[in-house]
Amino acid sequence: MLNYEYKAKDPATGKEVQAQVTAESESAAAKLISEQGLAPIEIHLKGKKRGFSFKNRISSKEKVLFSRQLSTLINAGLPLTQSLRTVSDQMPNKEFVVIINKIISDVEAGSSLAKALEKHPQVFNKVFTSLVAAGETSGTLDEALERIANQQEKDAEITSKIRGALIYPILVLIVIFAVIGFLLVTVLPQVEQLYLDLKQELPFVTSTMLSVSRLITNLWWLVILVLIAAVWGVRQYIKTDSGRSIIDTFKMRVPLFGKLFMKMYMARFTRTGQTLMATGVPMLEMMRISANAVNNVHIQKSLMQATTKVKSGVALSEAISNDPNFLPLVPQMIGIGEQSGAIDSMMGKAASFYENELDNEVKAISTIIEPVLMVILALVAGVVVVAILLPIYGLVGSNLGF
Repeated sequence: MLNYEYKAKDPATGKEVQAQVTAESESAAAKLISEQGLAPIEIHLKGKKRGFSFKNRISSKEKVLFSRQLSTLINAGLPLTQSLRTVSDQMPNKEFVVIINKIISDVEAGSSLAKALEKHPQVFNKVFTSLVAAGETSGTLDEALERIANQQEKDAEITSKIRGALIYPILVLIVIFAVIGFLLVTVLPQVEQLYLDLKQELPFVTSTMLSVSRLITNLWWLVILVLIAAVWGVRQYIKTDSGRSIIDTFKMRVPLFGKLFMKMYMARFTRTGQTLMATGVPMLEMMRISANAVNNVHIQKSLMQATTKVKSGVALSEAISNDPNFLPLVPQMIGIGEQSGAIDSMMGKAASFYENELDNEVKAISTIIEPVLMVILALVAGVVVVAILLPIYGLVGSNLGF
């Protein structure tokens, strides 16, 4: 048995409690604390730094597991709190276990599940909590949770495809720069020494490359510091409104990958919209939530402008038609849904179309990107080879009398 120190909240008084508990593991400690009517916030071994905090990331797979298991248990007729406890016992992530136990405490204190989830926005986003709230209101919480799990799986699948398409060119570029660095640091200095021994003047290309070589060799620490500072500066700038705007514009317009990102955004918007509306979320609320879920400031702005138009009586299809931030099929499919009274169904079909298109786009990019990268590699390698061979040919030519 181990001694754990913990910080917990008393739902009855709202006060924070700090104490100790003896248990076999952190999960067992969290369960004991929860059984005392407290909502655990932090747990760590006595005398050691805290093992985790709720700022740590909960993976998408774990949230899907939570949603699907909870849906199954509720559908089987188990009470909500008992279902939550069962999910908590089966959850492998200790951080998530403590969060679930805190949700249980809030629900037992009289809170709705949606309100309890809203207290953890770092884990449950607005889409998640809105779907749960709609499910609780309509008495179809199990169906809402099932839709949430499907939505999360689709979104994770799309993100995985985008990352997969980007990994290959990034790896190739890393190899290119590594080879160039090796040639600059090891081969070019030997060419320079050869010219110095023969008292010959180096060609301009070779001289320029040698300057870069000296910079890397003598001031490598400065090069590393500059790279770290540049990465940090870019990351900080991306967090600003102007930086986010530039990055999101770049994603939508960059050659090869621009179409890929646009189809991803359209799939995310239509899939989120379909899930929300099928659960009973009103149109305007669906648009506001979807605007944040898309994760692109330009599409978000377009959706918020469309929300104002829809509020004044304009149809959604008309509000987003001719908007460059939406591909033409989206307003067309929504328009058909408006006429047939099945907007959620048509948005689902649009989402499926773009998800299939993403598959084709990833395959097409994989086919195109390889020869493009080979050409880039050949050009870069050519410059380095010229810098190395040109002086050697020059020496041979001068010795032969040419």
